Amino acid sequence: MQPITSRQREVLDYIAGFVDRNGYPPTLREIAGHLKVSGTLGVMKHLDALEQRGYLRRQSGSSRGIILAGRTAQTASIPVAGVVRAGLPQPAIEDIEDRLAIDCSLVKGGTFFLRVRGDSMINAAVMDGDLALVRPQATAENRDIVVAMVDGEATLKRFYRCEDHIRLQPENPGMEPIIVRNGEGEVAIVGKVVGIYRPLD
Repeated sequence: MQPITSRQREVLDYIAGFVDRNGYPPTLREIAGHLKVSGTLGVMKHLDALEQRGYLRRQSGSSRGIILAGRTAQTASIPVAGVVRAGLPQPAIEDIEDRLAIDCSLVKGGTFFLRVRGDSMINAAVMDGDLALVRPQATAENRDIVVAMVDGEATLKRFYRCEDHIRLQPENPGMEPIIVRNGEGEVAIVGKVVGIYRPLD
């Protein structure tokens, strides 16, 4: 392998440590946060250089698609567990319609796919027909894209917890947020969306 700069070595060591701790690679923003830089352009340049020198390779279509050299990309079979609406909440449909094999490094904690229906998240690059990779968890941070149950019906939105309500925000300027005020309804987080996959054929 060709020599790399100290900054590139820092990026590589961070990725390796992140994978060892979490079981999957970091996003560009997580790498940028570690490097204490505001944008991801510099991170992409470091990754390009590391890829050209044979230290890693990247998979398109995934925000965590980094595979370190020397680590075999084993695959896991992940169920497509039904449909979630990126729009108004609708009854959750759970029906294993397919299974897809993806890199094990992207999978952790019972991850599953849901097929997206609707266009309320188009400005977050989530389109009708996409497969959302969901990591089950009962909590979320502000700005996380989540699958949430609102009074028993499922929706895919960006999550915000405010002082007296929860806001499920669409990423489509033509659509209104779902506001659930304390004591007026129930919101349960099904999981966090950790990846979006889109067939190109």
